[in-house]
Amino acid sequence: MINNDVLRSIRYALDLSDAKVVEIIKLAERDIEQSEVTSYLKKEDEEGFVDCRADVMVAFLDGLIIHKRGKQEPKPDQPPKKPERRLTNNAILKKLRVAFTLKEEDMHQILEHAGFPVSKPELSALFRAKGHSNYRTCGDQLLRNFLKGLVMRLRG
Repeated sequence: MINNDVLRSIRYALDLSDAKVVEIIKLAERDIEQSEVTSYLKKEDEEGFVDCRADVMVAFLDGLIIHKRGKQEPKPDQPPKKPERRLTNNAILKKLRVAFTLKEEDMHQILEHAGFPVSKPELSALFRAKGHSNYRTCGDQLLRNFLKGLVMRLRG
């Protein structure tokens, strides 16, 4: 799934203005111009459309976590965490789960509401470490339906 679609879905779900999206990205210590955000939010066939890069999407999702939950101070005995360079659907789903403080039951309800029910083992496999034997890649269809269900949940 392309990052632009994820950005548009979350923006719509939370009813965010372009300026608010810029503020959220800046919470993750990433400078961005409002004109850039506007070009990311356009549809592929519109003039001025630009692909949203992974680093911008990571900054938006990290900023969303800070916006929704507050900034977490790093622990002194842990090295600072480096942001992802390659953003997968699994990472997007994890960050959204953290940002919206969703429990497993919430995730099931959101997917069910979108008409895309998944079993408990299927859902937990999405949050496993990549090398784990039960790890499962999050497909575009599952992420798209999760975002659809999230929009329904947040916008009614």
